[in-house]
Amino acid sequence: MRLDLAPYLDAIEYSMQRAVPPGGPPYDGLYGMLRYHLGWQDEAGLAGSQRRGKRIRPLLCLLSCEAVGGAWQGALPAATAVELIHNFTLIHDDIEDDSPTRHGRRTLWTVWGLAQGINAGDCLWALARGSMYGLQALGHLPEVVLESARLLDRACLRLCEGQYLDISSEGDTGLVQDAYMSLIRGKTAALVSAALTIGCVLGGSDSSTVAAASDFGEAMGLAFQITDDLLGIWGDPAITGKSAASDLLSHKMTFPVIHALSWERERGQRTLHELYSRPPDVDSKALMLSVLERSGAKEATEQRAASFRHDMDRAWNSMNLQGIAAEALYELAQSIIGRQS
Repeated sequence: MRLDLAPYLDAIEYSMQRAVPPGGPPYDGLYGMLRYHLGWQDEAGLAGSQRRGKRIRPLLCLLSCEAVGGAWQGALPAATAVELIHNFTLIHDDIEDDSPTRHGRRTLWTVWGLAQGINAGDCLWALARGSMYGLQALGHLPEVVLESARLLDRACLRLCEGQYLDISSEGDTGLVQDAYMSLIRGKTAALVSAALTIGCVLGGSDSSTVAAASDFGEAMGLAFQITDDLLGIWGDPAITGKSAASDLLSHKMTFPVIHALSWERERGQRTLHELYSRPPDVDSKALMLSVLERSGAKEATEQRAASFRHDMDRAWNSMNLQGIAAEALYELAQSIIGRQS
């Protein structure tokens, strides 16, 4: 029997809507911005069925809590906090990347301005921290609440570290694989890992299971990002919704590009380096793809993604979880790393 995730998703959405104030003078505009970003209303403040996030991270938190024997409802404040933190990073990421749209809608900062965009992101961070305090009202011991908050704060710091590396490495054709792995461990894997470990802590699991969950989450996040890097160049546009080789055309520093640049340096070649040093040019796509093909970048990326999937399975097996919630958790993890869009 498969677990129906609809009740979990409905509970997450309800909890998030309770965590974000409805507004009212004089702050209705502030919370209206947040509700717009979260997909609950449009630019004019009218409620509607806007596209929302997949709520993957809070689902991981709730399912891990239940999988280790806890009641998933008791982890809702933490799951809500995790998703609010994720969205705080998205608001700031859109500003830092100068992104005009997200999921086909104007980004918050392009509607209300740069300063208000920064402030709205900060507000989501504060609301997330406030949500964590709701854990004690559900009967969790103070030390459990404190540990859960510590794990979330550590993930926030690692997110900032990863974003720092991401911004500082833009256009750096000398970026090496070890530095890139540090980047995505912070930017992509940290919050995934935290969602799982917090769920396990709230579910009352032992320290060895919590440690394995942390490893499981990190490997999942890394496999997810490397797969995303692969799809950004070789993904099917009909499935991904992006043009072929879109990451190359935007000169993103991704794992296959870093591999190809390293391959060129070893041979004293500079074709990809020079193309990445010029303004993006659609006519250069074929030449860039040729360098990647000769360097074996696709195969290397597939192998690295497979190695993280192996690490993920090894950590999962050490957790030794059974039951319908554990099955749902593993299925969700597999769907994340095996996605094609």
